[in-house]
Amino acid sequence: MAETEQITVATTSAGPGGTGEPGETVNLPVVELLTGRGFITGKSGSGKSNTASVIAEKLLDNGFGLLIVDIDGEYYGLKEEYEILHVGGDEECDIQVTEDHAGKIASLALEQNVPIILDISSFLDEEEAETLLTEVAKQLFAKAKKQKQPFLMLVEECHEWMPEKGSMGEVGKMLIKIGKRGRKHGLGIVGISQRPADVKKDYITQCDWLVWHRLTWNNDTKVVGRILDNQYADAVEDLDDGEAFMMNDWAEQVSRVQFHRKQTFDAGATPGLDDFERPELKSVSDDLVSELETISEEQQETENRIKELREELDKKNSRIAELEAELQDARDLSRMAEQFTEAMLDQAEDYNPGRTEQEKMRRQRERFADSSDSDSEADADGPRDEQSPEPDETADATSGGGFGDAFSAFAEDGAAMNGGSASDGAETNGHAANADTVTNGASADNGAAAVSVNGVADTDTTDTDDEDLRAAIAEAVEAEESNGATGSAEDESPSDFDGPAVYGDLRADIEELDRKTRRMLAYYREQGPGTPLNAHFSAGGSGDRTAAYARNRELRLRELVEHVGRGKYDSRLAALVREESDRRLDEDEVESVVSRLESAFLDGNGD
Repeated sequence: MAETEQITVATTSAGPGGTGEPGETVNLPVVELLTGRGFITGKSGSGKSNTASVIAEKLLDNGFGLLIVDIDGEYYGLKEEYEILHVGGDEECDIQVTEDHAGKIASLALEQNVPIILDISSFLDEEEAETLLTEVAKQLFAKAKKQKQPFLMLVEECHEWMPEKGSMGEVGKMLIKIGKRGRKHGLGIVGISQRPADVKKDYITQCDWLVWHRLTWNNDTKVVGRILDNQYADAVEDLDDGEAFMMNDWAEQVSRVQFHRKQTFDAGATPGLDDFERPELKSVSDDLVSELETISEEQQETENRIKELREELDKKNSRIAELEAELQDARDLSRMAEQFTEAMLDQAEDYNPGRTEQEKMRRQRERFADSSDSDSEADADGPRDEQSPEPDETADATSGGGFGDAFSAFAEDGAAMNGGSASDGAETNGHAANADTVTNGASADNGAAAVSVNGVADTDTTDTDDEDLRAAIAEAVEAEESNGATGSAEDESPSDFDGPAVYGDLRADIEELDRKTRRMLAYYREQGPGTPLNAHFSAGGSGDRTAAYARNRELRLRELVEHVGRGKYDSRLAALVREESDRRLDEDEVESVVSRLESAFLDGNGD
């Protein structure tokens, strides 16, 4: 770094407001420039950017570091003569950077004394550009506190970052902070603007040196009058290109000066009709670029990995949705098959589950009755001729054994036992004789001998006590079968049995669900078909796709909801009640069970 204490940037000029002889050189102290607070203003075309470039060229000639915040892309012309690092957001820059590069940019500028152009104009996203500038300013301020090295930051169009009216963003707050506290750390700042009336007055009034190029708008000239004097407010409108009023703290006077013309390519000049020729620009060291490229590569790898993970997650979510749809289709087909089977069974002739059970009981009782007949014949004193009973004469036994003497019933022909009365004058206790009596399918023809219960033969009597007993059993079990059928029908009443049982089972099933999942079920019941994301959001969820489908899957596994097409689901609570009750409930009873379930759980009372 050169031991230069001053740089020459202009000469004095004649005219209103001028002091001294025209043509005298105007020098600026380097330390005051690098560590102070400056402000350069003037309308477009008046020469303010040229003045900033002249100061930058003089500092670069003497090896001083600086960082230029270029908002219009007009400072890359400095690369015609100087090895300066040009960073920004497009391919015109030496390297494209983001906020992740802010720390490295500040390190190169302060620690390695690398001059840098931070080209904000190359960013299409203004928020991205503002974030980058904010982070670079923060890093410069933080590192300057440790480095304690004079360094200058030039900021073009500073009224956009430090506005007089309206809210100020993070960039403006950081620039104001550098203006107030940067000097003690060796960090200086120069704000450049074509609209001084729009720049925060807190910044302008704290500046050590100010340059006023031509201004014509009334609000801007009023600012000149308030800070300099009214005579300068009038004269500032007539200044030539590159001419300005300069005020600084170290000279304690206002000078009218003509700034030198910049030596490098004027990239900010208004294009003319002549062909534009871009000059050959100096390149920077590969080592400088490689350090920043390493950060860019790491950032790119991270972004690629994030992209891959997102794509993988999307594929898995899509696959889950496909599998759920296939599973629901399979369940729908299974349910349709069950319904078809039930319909076919209903159409089958004489199909009745209750009757089938009764037939099984009847066959068991018939076997018991046959066993009793065999025992009675084995106990008889003498042989007895029997005829095979006709099918329609066989006793219809519908209850189990063990009736014995507990019955006091009667045979169909009126023969009585155990003291019961007998029609047609027959005697009790099995001693009546009636040649035409038929008991339990056994008959006596034309006075054939019959064997009594006690082993006494009575040729005039055709019925024994055992025959009367069997006839009574047959009649009693017929009555029991009739009563049992009635009782079974009553026991199977849906309102007394199936309803509460179905309610209890489904209540226990729903009670296992957490509150959000139950609220998703309530959404389907209240709103009708909907997507899991909408149901999850309605239930108080964040709308996360994975969480929504996980809860919806639990409802589907319990068959509380079903897929109705186009990614939508609907409640099947009523259908589930019908299925669980074997379709024995009518519609009113189904609705009653559903209402009780909704009241107990879906409205939140079940929590």
